[in-house]
Amino acid sequence: MENEKTNVGTIDQPSCGVKTTMSVIGGKWKIRIIYALYIDINRFGIMHRHINNISKKMLTDNLRELESDGVIIRKVFAEVPPRVEYSLTELGKSLNKVINELNNWGLNNMVDLTKNER
Repeated sequence: MENEKTNVGTIDQPSCGVKTTMSVIGGKWKIRIIYALYIDINRFGIMHRHINNISKKMLTDNLRELESDGVIIRKVFAEVPPRVEYSLTELGKSLNKVINELNNWGLNNMVDLTKNER
């Protein structure tokens, strides 16, 4: 367990892995967007319907940030009307293990966490 604590004291330093990860996937919506793409919800309208309470502007802004960070790809098809699909890049796919662990943790602790809701 002590070997896992080698980065203690580096939380606000640029070399902190958690800080780097959270700068890319942190916030209320990004992990949900990544999860939607992970389960193959890849169209804007469908994603907007599946992510409760996200505005179209917020979805657009977060998709742009994830694209800028290299986590997702936006593909525009030359059709009328235009069709746009989003997908995870290899970098984005490398988050699959993290997403699975977050999902498992949530499922395993759901009962205890709902008891503590205020």
